[in-house]
Amino acid sequence: MSFIAISCLLLTIGAYALAKFLYARYTRWWLAPLVLTPTLLVVFMLFTHIPYGVYYKDTRWLLWLLGPATVAFAVPLYEYRGLMVKHWLSLSAGVIAGCFTALLSCVLLAKLFHLSPELTRSLLPRSISTPFALAVSGTWGGSPELTALFVVITGLMGMLFGEFMLLILPLRSRLARGALFGAAAHAVGTAKAREIGNEEGVVACITMMVSGVVMVLIAPLLTPLFA
Repeated sequence: MSFIAISCLLLTIGAYALAKFLYARYTRWWLAPLVLTPTLLVVFMLFTHIPYGVYYKDTRWLLWLLGPATVAFAVPLYEYRGLMVKHWLSLSAGVIAGCFTALLSCVLLAKLFHLSPELTRSLLPRSISTPFALAVSGTWGGSPELTALFVVITGLMGMLFGEFMLLILPLRSRLARGALFGAAAHAVGTAKAREIGNEEGVVACITMMVSGVVMVLIAPLLTPLFA
């Protein structure tokens, strides 16, 4: 590996570790790894004049690790399988409603702001976890880079405004509160739901995983509409 490749790799890991430490200590939204890490990396690349293509080539295997990381969410699914069986109807309804709402809102926003077809296709899978979103975006002919960006922004919005939404929406059950985060803000929302409560976190995890799988499965069926 070249010096630039090693530097990009170490900086990415180091920036994430620093952001995680600072966020755990001070709990400010601008210190969240989702915000601080890319900010530090952008400043680094602007200062060193390293092209994004070079950085991506040297760190792309970190993106591959999103797959195993997402699969690891299956552990709580197994541990709380009784909860899934008990509330399968409510969870199924939440997943279907979440997927439908996410797609419909994207289509309406795209028409409202006259977005290009490629931008629209990249925006559509924004509410599911990154590995699933990239797969769906590829099926519909979207841009993986734009999709990843929209996924990050969606997660950030869920982290910032999720609790506020709980205050104005009549959601009292832990099941509904957790499903809101999992269906709307994927892994970032799941992490936020875990801060609220263990059961909310588990339900958010279940909703996130099932929503991602459902979207990947139905993506080929919806291709004539979006591709």
